[in-house]
Amino acid sequence: MLALRLARGAHSLVQLRRLLVAAASAGTGFLLLCTLGYALAHPDPSAGALLRLLWCLAPAAATVHLAVAVARTDPGTRPRPGLSAIGLGPGQLMAISAVTTALSTTLGSVLALLVFLHLRGDLPGMPFDGDAAAFLASDHPLPLPAAVTLLLLVPLAASLASAVALRPRSPRPTRPRRPGADGDSPREPSRTRAKSGPYADQPGRPMDPQQPAPPLPTPGGLPWGTAVIAAGLAVEAYASRSGPGLALPGRFTGGPARVFGGWSLTALGLMLAAPAVTHLCGRLLQAVRPGVLRLLAGRVLQEEARRIGRPLGVVCAVASGAYAMATVYSGARPSFGPLSTLGALLVAGCTVATLLTSAVEAKHARADTTAALLRMGAPTTVLRGAALLRAGALLAAFGPLTWVVAELAAVPLVR
Repeated sequence: MLALRLARGAHSLVQLRRLLVAAASAGTGFLLLCTLGYALAHPDPSAGALLRLLWCLAPAAATVHLAVAVARTDPGTRPRPGLSAIGLGPGQLMAISAVTTALSTTLGSVLALLVFLHLRGDLPGMPFDGDAAAFLASDHPLPLPAAVTLLLLVPLAASLASAVALRPRSPRPTRPRRPGADGDSPREPSRTRAKSGPYADQPGRPMDPQQPAPPLPTPGGLPWGTAVIAAGLAVEAYASRSGPGLALPGRFTGGPARVFGGWSLTALGLMLAAPAVTHLCGRLLQAVRPGVLRLLAGRVLQEEARRIGRPLGVVCAVASGAYAMATVYSGARPSFGPLSTLGALLVAGCTVATLLTSAVEAKHARADTTAALLRMGAPTTVLRGAALLRAGALLAAFGPLTWVVAELAAVPLVR
């Protein structure tokens, strides 16, 4: 009940993001049910149904990724002072967020079931009733346990992933400071060596006011990401020798499942390496006598490397897959079926929405810093210029990376 009240009283933008999650869950659930309908209509050859079910994993993963990003930006489940006094600690808020995610995705699954039954002709008296009866195997009875099992995959995975992402983390223990570690006398720990300057009358302040902040640690995922990308490209090259190229459900049938496995490894590698690439962009912006604009843009990129790096990697993976597919079928003019189009729209829409949601989360995370800069008299043009500089640096880094991965993925698939 508390999760329902928090979901009902949220802001309109929060409700819009939840509706996007419900819509993505509805599309993925409909694809899963269509796979079940194809299996009912073709009971003997199981390879086609298995291939369609395999291709449904990409929209399902994109939907779960979007649901986790929306759960992270939900202000209703954010820890606030005073909530622990009424029994709403971090663990309870995590459970509420998982329940809210389950409600949104379950709503989409129910909508997918209604549309599927309506197009089969099982719900008469509505427009377009039974228009896809032959395609959805309306002459075969629908096994309800199988349909419910398929529809529960996305809600269960999304709620579990949200709970894991928002689980309470204990702070790392800090080592006690040893006397004299910074050159101070152990007998006089509160005295500093700065006897003049703007901080001379303030004990405990830094000795040098021009001393920079300590560097942020680099995310450790670049070597593993590069290795996984290479493995994915190798799997795609091996798969191209044993059958036709990219095969999609709908109008395209057949094709090796190893192509999908190779593309999945490539997407995982890009997601692992993207935070380190984002952090590297921030370091390059601050290199060679940077000004205020480059310092601000580079520092923000370093702080947000883990938050926006992985969504950027997923977007690059989707863009490279689309580019490779367009290269493979550039002269054939393939006729995409409705299921292929729906799956492509789901994957592309969910990845872009996840990136935008992560950007909103990053903006909220640095709201205090932005307010402090504005109080100090920083013009808004500097903040806007830093945002444009960050976007340009990310585009300059991830654009060529996406193109190189797409070209390498398309070379073994071109006949």
